[in-house]
Formats: sequence, C-alpha cells, structure tokens
Amino acid sequence: MKRHMRENYYVVGEGILTTDSNGGVCERPSTEAALRKFRFSRIGPKGEPLDPALLEKVARAMTVAPAEEGTTQPVSADPVVPAGFTYLGQFVDHDLTLDNTAKALGDRVTVNELLQGRSPALDLDSVYGRGPRDADDDRFYAPDKVKLKVGLTAAIDGPGTNINLNGYDLPRVTQGSKKAERQAALIPDLRNDENLIVAQTHLAFQRFHNRVADELADRGVPSAVLFERARGSVVRHYQWMLKTDFLPRIVDPSIVDDVFANGRRFFETPAGTSGPYPHVKAGDTPTMPIEFSVAAYRLGHSMVRAAYDWNRIFSGTRGTLPLLFVFSGTSGNFDPFAEDLNDQESGLFERLPTNWTVDWRRLYDFAVEANRPDLAAPAGINLAQRIDTLLVDPLAALPRGAFGGTGNPPPIELNLAFRNLVRANMVQLASGQEMAEFLGLGALKPEEILAGSGGAVLDALTEEEKTAFANRTPLWFYILREAELHGGRLTGVGGRLVAEVFHRAMEGSRISIVRDPGWRPTLGPDRDTFRMVDLLLFAFEGRADLLAPLGDTAPGA
Repeated sequence: MKRHMRENYYVVGEGILTTDSNGGVCERPSTEAALRKFRFSRIGPKGEPLDPALLEKVARAMTVAPAEEGTTQPVSADPVVPAGFTYLGQFVDHDLTLDNTAKALGDRVTVNELLQGRSPALDLDSVYGRGPRDADDDRFYAPDKVKLKVGLTAAIDGPGTNINLNGYDLPRVTQGSKKAERQAALIPDLRNDENLIVAQTHLAFQRFHNRVADELADRGVPSAVLFERARGSVVRHYQWMLKTDFLPRIVDPSIVDDVFANGRRFFETPAGTSGPYPHVKAGDTPTMPIEFSVAAYRLGHSMVRAAYDWNRIFSGTRGTLPLLFVFSGTSGNFDPFAEDLNDQESGLFERLPTNWTVDWRRLYDFAVEANRPDLAAPAGINLAQRIDTLLVDPLAALPRGAFGGTGNPPPIELNLAFRNLVRANMVQLASGQEMAEFLGLGALKPEEILAGSGGAVLDALTEEEKTAFANRTPLWFYILREAELHGGRLTGVGGRLVAEVFHRAMEGSRISIVRDPGWRPTLGPDRDTFRMVDLLLFAFEGRADLLAPLGDTAPGA
C-alpha cells in the first residue's frame, strides 16, 4: 500500500536506496528498476549522517508544541495562510512524489508495474490515474467515461445529518470480506485518504473536473474528446493556481517570480545553458530530487494544526487532528471510540458520517479573497501554523496507517520529525550548509541554527551535539529554520529548491502552462486570476449550501 513515507528511492546514477529503521543501503539497479518512468535524482553533494541519538533529541524538541487555542497564528507569521493550504500542499505532494511503482518495503515490483508508473509532473495523475480508457483505472470513473466517481456520506442521527449526502465523501470500494477492504477509497492514490482534509481536497478536485466537463458539454464539445478537453482545462487552471496563489504563500515571491520569468539555474537546466548541472529539453520526463522530496517539501508538516474549527457540529477546537485521521479510510476506521485506531475492523461506519461533512468557509478566506462576505466563516477561518521548526504534538505519535507501518515499532519511530530526520540520513542527504554552498548562497550562522526565532529549543543537546548539529544541519531542519527566521516563508535554500522543482514539474507535464506561456485562465474573476477559492467556488457553484452543507444552525433551531 502506498504512503507518503516512501521507503525506496531509485536515484539516477546511484541505484535503489532502500531505507528502513535499521539504516539505508544502496542496491545495484536491476533490469526492472532501470525501466522506471519515475526516477529520483540528487541535485547537490552527498552528506554525512548524524548520530540517530542526536536526531531523536532534535525530533523531541520539534514536537512539543501544544494544541493551539482558537484560530490564531503566531503574530510574526507573514503571510497569514488559511489552513486549507496545508492540505492542498499535501495533495500536491502526492501528485509529485509517487508513481504506481511504489510498494511497501520489501514488496516485489513487476516490469509491468514499472512501465505503468505515474508521471512526476503536476498533471493530477493522482486524481486521473491512467484515464478512463485504461482497463484498471476505469473503475475511478462514472459510466460515461468522462466524469469521476464521487461518494455518499453515511446518515447519522441528528438534525441535518440524518441523510446521505452525495458528493461529500470519496467513492469507496464497498465490497470485500473485511471492513478495511470495503472502506478503501476508490481513487488512484490512497494517500489522499489518510486524513479527512486531504480527502476532502481530493474530492474538491473531482467535483471541479465534473463541473468543467458539464460546462464543456453544454457548449457542445463532442463526447469523444470531452474528457481530454476537461482534463486539459483542469490541469492548466491547477498549475496557474499553484504558480500564482499557492507558491507565493509559502515561498518568497521574489524567488518564484525569478524562476518563472528567468528559468531554473540548478535543477535540470535547459539544454544549451552553462553550468555543471544536468541539462534537459522541456519535453523530457522530469526526475524528482531527493533534496525536495525528503527535505524541502516537507515544510507542510510544520503548518499542521492540532485542532480545527471544522463545521457546525465540530466547531471551535473539536475537530482535532487525531479525529481527522480517524475519519479516513487509509489511516483510520471511522470509529472515534475505538480503543485502537489501527484496528480497521472496528466501528459501525465504512464511509464518512454526514456530521463530519466539510465546511470550506472555515478553511479558505472567501470573504476577503473572493469578495464574498456571504461566505465568511462564523468564527473566522482556521489559520495554518507558521512555517518553522515546531510541529504540533499529535505528530509525535502518528497512527501506523499514516505510513504503512505494521507491528509495534518503538514510540520514537511514530514521531514524524524523527522519521524525516532519519530518512535524510539514510539517503545521505546534503546538509543545509552544503546545499547553501552548492547554490551559492550565504549559510545560516551556527547561532541562528541553534537559537532560531520562536521555534524548536535545542537546550537538551550537549555542547558537542550542538556543534555537530549547527555545522552539519539536516536539510529539512535547516530549511524550516530559514523560514522561521524570515517570517514564515521559504527563502534561500528552501525557496530556490521548491520554486525550481515546481517549475520543472509544470514544464515536464504533458499539459503545461510553462510551455504555453500565452495561456490564461477562464474560470476565475479575470484573465490573470485563478486561486484556490476560485476553484472551490466553481466546483461548488458558488453556493453557500454546497460549500457548507451543514450550515451554521441546525434545521429547526
């Protein structure tokens, strides 16, 4: 089963880097591995691993942040980011960093699976799979082979919740001898059902596609080409939204502007340019740098809240992060009273109960950004945590289903920060200082690494450990500390890595706004604007009763 904690990396020129709790090994490329469509790469130099005992101390220091109260964000954060973008970022990660060759650790991968690997591009193959004409992936589609299937919620006692709502849960398998089989989402990438918010984000993209298809059909687009026309429009609008709305919220906008205006300088640079880096043609299949997938793009882990003002019923801080795992088919079992979350056979529900239906107004700012005061959240929107070196404490003890874990691992192996730090060790990721030198940037000073600005406190480290950590800082921690010292946006090493990989992933997509610079969005308020709020407004017809189907008050209240 696929998870966001991938255990095998086929790195171009190095072979298969296999990671587990005991360390990392490099295997010679097999004939099968050489056929992978999806390949990882390394931008910078190899680094030297740090002592796991030191990393354990750092991980514990990073996961002490308590559950926050209300919907506020640290006042030093700039910009203030609506919490929905945390999970949009996770959704994008699943579009970028996994293909159908990914298996659980130790599973054999067949040549056929390798040849059918998904693309490492921003093309929404995590939603579309291989398309409605594929003999395996047609199960994700409605009988018309144009629209994507959506699912029903499960009615539960209560005013306004005792009905099944169509289109507010992912489609599910519904068949099988075990509850875990029946509750599995019927989508190409099961990681998009590992928490409730990323599942609802995936569902929003399904609804967006279906609405685009309806609009095109109404305009007379022939059925023979309707799916491809709809997909083309959806992917281009998605890429535009990432470039103009998502990226500038998490990366210094000057870096984003520079990369998209002047091109990449370090990662898979265009053929004919100078420099010692690999050169590519625009249409070549991109690779995925491990500096991005193992470090830079794990920025979203620090944006996660411990609790969410979720909907009318689970308001305030009642939408806790553990419950968002419970109400998913991959990490949870839809049973909030289960003694063991990892027991997927417990509980009465096999799909999302209606009382957990999303209220999008609480995750994105429609009132200000879209000038829709009628769509203001009752108590204000949930805000993401600042990008820094602190993770909320529920991430110190992940459910095993979140990463495909089995058995009874030591508690520290359930700590997300520890897993990130150790995984970088295993693939010999360059330190933050080494990457700064490689990119020609000034490195953070040791005292900046150790002190930060309101982030992780490293007082538990010995003086010797502090010296080692401050001079060979794990890339993930280094990038988060950079952001922390600059108000909550990636800059320097992190900003350059993320912006260049996004640019390359768009350029290498079969459908690409980078290769078609004259394209402009048609589904937003004007020809230069298409944001996540615009995507949701289009998908849900701009209607409050569809964006927040449970409303603000119970029927009859």
